[in-house]
Amino acid sequence: MTKTFFREGRVALALVPFLFLPACSGSEGADDGASATLRFSAIPDDNSTELREKYGLIAGYLSETLGVPVEYVPASDYSASVEAFVNGDVQLAWFGGLTGVQARARVEGAHAIAQGKVDPEYVSYFIAHKDSGLTPGADFPAGIADVSFTFGSDSSTSGRLMPEHFIRQNSGKSPQEFFGTEELNFSGSHDKTAKLVEAGTYQAGALSYTTYDRMVAEGKLDPEVCVKIWTTPGYPDYNWTAHPVLDERYGEGFTDRLQAALVGMSDPALLEAAQRPDGIIPATNADFQPVHDLAVELGFLD
Repeated sequence: MTKTFFREGRVALALVPFLFLPACSGSEGADDGASATLRFSAIPDDNSTELREKYGLIAGYLSETLGVPVEYVPASDYSASVEAFVNGDVQLAWFGGLTGVQARARVEGAHAIAQGKVDPEYVSYFIAHKDSGLTPGADFPAGIADVSFTFGSDSSTSGRLMPEHFIRQNSGKSPQEFFGTEELNFSGSHDKTAKLVEAGTYQAGALSYTTYDRMVAEGKLDPEVCVKIWTTPGYPDYNWTAHPVLDERYGEGFTDRLQAALVGMSDPALLEAAQRPDGIIPATNADFQPVHDLAVELGFLD
């Protein structure tokens, strides 16, 4: 069983700036009431084309369930969805643990409303190429210090921030000190990390466990070549966060209806599109308080 990290109160997180593709019209100038389009975005963890298709299905479901137009707005990277949310260009977002904390800290009244059943106990995998000399084990793989290593996005909770924390916790060193380099490597996304390690471009890396497991299940990754060598302790991660403008625009109680729609998704195709086949459960800001507190402690949250 995975050991839950946050229950022991030991974590270190970092924030990194972001970019966003221009969103559509945003909340300003939109029609009032039910005719206004609800726009949502998501951090681009994996293939952007696949994400557009998946979130298009969710947009259709939400539109039908809520009786308002709903549109998915793709983001260029992690900060894109944060900045769009802060600006009101999107009113709902699928965030990682840290990006959700950052967005809610900047938008008074914003709150997490849903998360996957797996998200309160999320983990990262450390992976390695079969020829790296690194082998699976229960302990932190200190040998990664001696090989080439890549994180995912520079502001990913599961692909950079938590892996960075566990490096610090187990070595007593910053990643730069641990790897003996001034510049860290970032693939940009979880799926790219997996493929770069599989190809031997990097000998090791860290990524979201759900991406690794999915790619293996779909035959897109060879686990005999790209080997899972360590599973981190658990921590809270992804969440759907709602903008406070929703109740102003669509009427009191709309955010509750939105939460019910997300939690009520039962169609397997929709849950696969949401990348949460095990289902979705309610969430609150308090669920991510440990992330918030540690981000403040490290000086990464204004």
